[in-house]
Parts: sequence; structure tokens; C-alpha cells
Amino acid sequence: MRPLPRVAAAAAGALGSTLALRALQGRPPGGARRWSRINHAGEPVTLLEGPAYVAGSLVGLLAGSGGLGPGLAASAAGAFGALDDLAGDGSRKGLRGHLAALTRGEVTTGAVKVAGLGLSGLVAAALIDRRLTGGTTRPSPVGTFAAAGVIAGTANVINLLDLRPGRALKATVLAALPLGLAGGAGAVTAAAAAGAALGSLPPDLAGRAMLGDTGANAAGALVGAAVVERVGTRGRLIALAVVTGLTLASERVSFTRVIEATPGLRELDALGRPTRG
Repeated sequence: MRPLPRVAAAAAGALGSTLALRALQGRPPGGARRWSRINHAGEPVTLLEGPAYVAGSLVGLLAGSGGLGPGLAASAAGAFGALDDLAGDGSRKGLRGHLAALTRGEVTTGAVKVAGLGLSGLVAAALIDRRLTGGTTRPSPVGTFAAAGVIAGTANVINLLDLRPGRALKATVLAALPLGLAGGAGAVTAAAAAGAALGSLPPDLAGRAMLGDTGANAAGALVGAAVVERVGTRGRLIALAVVTGLTLASERVSFTRVIEATPGLRELDALGRPTRG
């Protein structure tokens, strides 16, 4: 694969997310207060970075002639994330909390998001497989369903990391960059994901903006889509096992505590954040 489409996807993704955030902050949909939140440090941040990331990644996919499947995965994940960002009350946390609410007959926005990620992941996976086979070979049902789980599961895992400035974006870049540099299937999708993440990184690290569910879910869905494009059924099953394991582990273990207690990860996590006196 020629490097030009990947370079175009990364550059357009970075520029697109940067310009989109500026435009959205200039005219915030529904007003700035609707998108304002208080972060872990007790300081106000804007969630507009999330929609800006989605816009930038889609621009990157278009610039690199990426497929419809990854674009659907990112936009749908972003839309369901926005539902949780704007309409969720935050009283239910984690997969266990949303499932427990469902057993009591309570449908949370988080539960709607989980179902939406699964359904949109399945449609995106089917579109990806159709493109990979040129529409002439019937995709393996096992591979397609595994791909749906990878896309939805990775969207959730990246969202679980969006608890400190820059963390989810760094994870997106670290996961997507090798796929983008390697070329081949999934490279344009990975480049668009990484480019939009790099464009979003400065305001995120500075603590002025955050991805929220909108951006984190979209970023994870794109990384998952890139993996799905790259590997076959066996690779998808392995990837699904990894994201499932991380999701289950998050119900019992604090990723923040693990990162802060692990040399190397701790320094990487803090890299680029301003020192606060």
C-alpha cells in the first residue's frame, strides 16, 4: 500500500479535529453550558472535543479513501456516546451497573449505548467484510460476529481510559500507529484514528477539553475497525478475548491505580500534562 493515503488520512484527521473544535467552541450546539463538565481535578472542561474528534476522524477517512464500515463505526459510536454524555445522569457506572438496572426494569442511557454499540458494530463489521471480499465471497458468520464484538469492545475499553488528561488519546495513538505504519488493510482507518487523536491531544493534555463518551467511543471503534480490517477470524477471536478480558477486569480493578503503580506506564500517562503547583 502506498503511504500517501495513510499520510493524507493522518494529516486530515489531525487538522480536521483541531479546526472542528475551534468551530464548535465558537458556536457550541445548545450553548457552552450544555457541554461543560468538571474534571477529576475539579476544573471545568468542555466535552466538545468529542464531536470534534468524530468530525476529524471522518475527514481523515475521506481523505484516505477509507471504507464505509469504519466511518459508520466511528459515527455511530460517537452518536451513542453523545446520548450518554448529554442525557445520562451518571448514577450507573460500568457494565455491571447498567445490567443491574435492566434487571429492575430501568433502561439507562448507558444500556442503550451498549446495545447501540453492539448493533452498529455488527453492521460495520458486515460492511468491512463485504468490502474485503469484494462482495463476491460470503463472509464467515463467526468472523463477522467476532468483529462486531471487537469494534464495540474496543470502543468501551478506550472510554474506560478517559479518566485523566491525554490518557485515552495516547492509548488510541499507541494502538493505531503500528497498524498505520505497517500499511495494508486497516492502515487508513488506523491513520485517521491516530491523526484525529494527535490533533485533539494539546487541549486534552492542558485540561481544557476532554473526549467524553462521544470521542472515546468513536476512537475505540475506529481502532477496533482497523484491527478487524487487518486480521482474519482467528485474529478477531483473539482480539475479542483481549477486550472482553479488559472489560471484565475493569469491573474489579481500577485502571488508574494500576497505571499509577506501574513504572513506565505512570511516566507515559503523565507525559505532556502541565505540572500543577
